[in-house]
This record gives sequence, C-alpha cells and structure tokens, in this order.
Amino acid sequence: MSTELRAAPGAPSARPARLPAIVLACVVTALALALALGGAGRAAAADDGPGDRIAEGLRKSPVYVDPSYEQAFPADKQRKLAEKIKASGLPVRVVVVPLIAGDAWGGDPKKMVDVVRYRLAEGQSKEAVYMTLSENDGFLNGYEFPRRGKYQAFWGVAAVGHEEGMKDKSLYAKFSRALEIVKSRNGDKAYEKATEDLRSDRPSGNGDGDGAEAEAGAGAGAEDAGGGSGPSPLALGALIVAGLAVLVAAGLVHRTVRARRSSSSVRVPFTSPRSVFATARKAGVRDLRKRAQRELLAYNEELLAHEPSEEGADSDLLQLSLDAYAAAGKVLDDARDIPDLAGVLALLQEGRDALRRSEPSASARAAALPLCFFHPLHGRAADRIRWRPLGRRESLSVAACGDCAAAVAARRAPEVLTQTLQDRRVPYFEVPPEDSLWAATGYGSLTEDTLTERVLRGDFTRASRRR
Repeated sequence: MSTELRAAPGAPSARPARLPAIVLACVVTALALALALGGAGRAAAADDGPGDRIAEGLRKSPVYVDPSYEQAFPADKQRKLAEKIKASGLPVRVVVVPLIAGDAWGGDPKKMVDVVRYRLAEGQSKEAVYMTLSENDGFLNGYEFPRRGKYQAFWGVAAVGHEEGMKDKSLYAKFSRALEIVKSRNGDKAYEKATEDLRSDRPSGNGDGDGAEAEAGAGAGAEDAGGGSGPSPLALGALIVAGLAVLVAAGLVHRTVRARRSSSSVRVPFTSPRSVFATARKAGVRDLRKRAQRELLAYNEELLAHEPSEEGADSDLLQLSLDAYAAAGKVLDDARDIPDLAGVLALLQEGRDALRRSEPSASARAAALPLCFFHPLHGRAADRIRWRPLGRRESLSVAACGDCAAAVAARRAPEVLTQTLQDRRVPYFEVPPEDSLWAATGYGSLTEDTLTERVLRGDFTRASRRR
C-alpha cells in the first residue's frame, strides 16, 4: 500500500502533475525492467545447485519434495499428488523445500520460483502455477504466470491455510486442496469465504483495496525471469542509461509542480498482514499460546541435549541461553495478548542464538539479527535498515525481514503487529514504552542489551502492571 502524498479534495488541480507522473512512470518501468531481468539472471547464475536440482526434478514430475520433507510428505503421497496434477491437465508444479534465511534464495519462496523458472527456460507467456510452502508455518503460497491468469492461484492457494479443518492436515492434503481450488478457478471467492470472519479486522475505506493490490503484486514479476538466457549487458546498459536520462528530466519538471500539491494531503495507514497476523487473530491468543508452549518445551529439550565443547565454549553465552529459557517462561506465564506471546518467541530465538554462538567456531559466534521489528511473527530479520516513522524527522535503524525491508524501500507501509490502545488498534511500537517492553525494545531492534536481561530485571513485569 502506498504512503505517497495524495491530493486532498479541494486542492489545486493535479493536471500540471500529470507530466512528471508519466515521465516518472517511464523511468520506473525502464529501470525495473532492467534490474528485474538482470537480477533474475544473476540470481539464477549464482545458483548452481538447489535451483538446478529442483528444475531437474520438475522435468520428471510436477511434484518436487526436498529429502528433508520426505517423512512429512512420503514418496507414495508425492506420486499420488503428481497423478492428480497430470489428470487435471493443469500446468501446476509443487515445490516443497526448506525456507531458511541465508539459503540460495534468502528464505523467499518467490525468489526460489524465479530461479527455478529461469532454469526451466520458461518465458513470459508460459502458463504455469507454482505452489510452495509459505514463510509462515501452516500456509501455502501460489504463484501464477502470466500474472493474474485464469486460475486465480495467488489467493486460491493462500485460502487453504485459512479454511476450517485444514490447519493440522498433512502436506499432501493441503496441496491436494489447493489443486482443487486452482482447478475450480474461483480462488478469489475461496479466499474471501475462508477469511470472512477476519473482515472486521481489516482497515476500512480505500486502504483495504490498495492493500489487496499491493499484496497481490508480490506474486508478480516472476514471469520476467523466463527465457533461456538473460538480457544482454548491452541491452541492460541501454535501458539504465535511458532511464537515468529521463530521471534527470523528470526531476526538473517535478520541481515546477511540487508547490502545487496540497499541504493537506494524507498518507495511507499501516495494514495488517493477511497471513501470520490474520491467522493469529483468527486462532486467538489461546492457540498462539499453545504454539509458544510447544516452542518453549522444544527449546528445553535442546538445552538438555546440548553438550558444550570442553575447550573454547563461551560461558557467558551459555548462561544467556539458560536465562533466556527462564525469561521466556516468565513472559509466557503472564502473557495477555499476541504482542506478549510474540515476545516469548523472540526470547526463545535469543536463547537459541546464544546457544549456537557459545560454540568456539568463529562463524558460529557471528552476531545474529533479531526478529523482524515491524512484525516479529514474520520471523528473523534479513537486514538492518533505516526507517523514518510517519510524521517524524528522525530515522531509526531497525531489523527487518525481506518483505518489510522491500516495502520500506518502495515507500510502502510495511505490515506491522498491532495491539489495542485505548479501544483502538495501533502499531505495537506506538504504545508508550513505559507500558510495553516490546515498544521500548522493538523486540531487540532498539536496544543494546538483551531482551532476556530486561525481562529478568523486571521490565516486563513493571510494564504489565501499568496496562
């Protein structure tokens, strides 16, 4: 969803701004085409292993499952799903691989699909529907080429994670259901039906439609990765030079109309994500608490099974890993809402990182990024970025996942975790810091000391008492 200034009713005519808008659109189109095509080619060229293996597997069967998932998705079920796909006559491909930050595609299934399509030499007009695991546990992603094709796969595949009775189903059952929806070509309706109980939680007005378009657009662009070979360096250079030339002209023209824009323009507010947060709201605090309890038990087993090296182990980090377990248990006992339960997951991540870094190898001791500042349920951040909150001059350095970092770079509102403040939903970081440990720390983005230290010294308890 865009956060660009928009002229208010009664503002001076926007007609003079049409020229720079058109020129800038040309710039964006030219540069995006050059960078997207070049980036896809470079990503594919840089990947000489996983992408090739997946592409080779898809040449033999429409279902590719990484060996690490064979227990969850047995070979006989893989063959059965492949037979269903072939019988349907649909250009469906199912790819089940681990999504891990730092892997060949940065844990992003969209980038993985781009690489695989490049390896399969699929051009822009090649019909294909890819189904993958989502970055969010329990959900599936669908990507359709050409974009917005007849199968309505983007929303249809996403609907599976929201449908009643599908939560604890096997991967075979989920992908089979996704295939049924794609075959029916009514994915939009399927998604609306599966999420109808969430609509009261969506932002009202024009923002809701814009948000849908923005998220739907996340599945676009992969068709540009097709073709047996990437664009030539000469073509890329020509596009970039042309784009830069037009950019200079656009800047000059834009300056002449800038003053005409209304000072009363408004910005679009933050939106809530349709997957992780929507599911958390749908499941309620109780189900998210169960997930946190399972994670806490699993971490306890990791601690019990861990055997530190006799030489070179960092005792401070080992102690932190133990303290993080105690802190997570304390927060879980007193957690009232989703932000608190997200804090449990952040503490467990902090503990696991400390446990890993306690080992003597230099690579293992590299500092890890915390969970995503904007929405910790997005998982671990991919990078630190500069972000300026709306209405403020100063900027902050925050850790962000790939999607949120891309949204900020594109001047769109990232998806944020919200909570109730005085009977209204606000981004969690807008809660007064004295009333929320998570607002004060950004789940680890805004402080040098650890979340564990703050919880054990009583910061969480004091903040909870003020609420």
